[in-house]
Amino acid sequence: MNRAGAAPLPAVEPLLADKPEHVIERNAGERLAPDNPWGFKLDVPAHRYNRGELHNLTVGRGTLTSEERYKINDHIVQTIVMLDKLPFPRHLKDVPEIAGGHHEKMDGTGYPRGLTRAQMSPVARMMAIADIFEALTAVDRPYKKGKKLSEALAIMARMRREHHVDPELFELFLRAGIHRRYADRHLRPEQIDEVDIERLLASA
Repeated sequence: MNRAGAAPLPAVEPLLADKPEHVIERNAGERLAPDNPWGFKLDVPAHRYNRGELHNLTVGRGTLTSEERYKINDHIVQTIVMLDKLPFPRHLKDVPEIAGGHHEKMDGTGYPRGLTRAQMSPVARMMAIADIFEALTAVDRPYKKGKKLSEALAIMARMRREHHVDPELFELFLRAGIHRRYADRHLRPEQIDEVDIERLLASA
């Protein structure tokens, strides 16, 4: 006997479909209030997960749905919430801001607080540059290959042009040779190639 509401067998089933069982609702406790104490400004998707096949195949850009991207971005939210509860000594009081700001962008389109360059400390802006550079060149990530020095810096030059990273600090990062010192200590020999700093800055 078929379960209640089920189509009689044999039945025609579409190859791909969005079904009610694909949608997992978000609990009320998982929603961020607009006046949350940390100042988070995130668009919270209505659902925790949406595993609909058509829904996942109609992603406009990249491979992540809005639900998946929110879940990934939540790591920095949890970092700030956790660090905010720790009793840092005075000389470390800025750790939550520094650690929690590496996904912010200079034009205010980053997350989780949507801060602009003027709202971020110089050290937090430095951390953003360091985080991006390390992520692009890292060889210990199972989902990607570490980029060569010139490739990573070309990407960062574009990010500078698009107001993702601080332009003055990125120039200092290059002219002070920090990228090369890091590469000599942490990158594989085949990743270290020539970098035309003037050309990079001109393109940015």
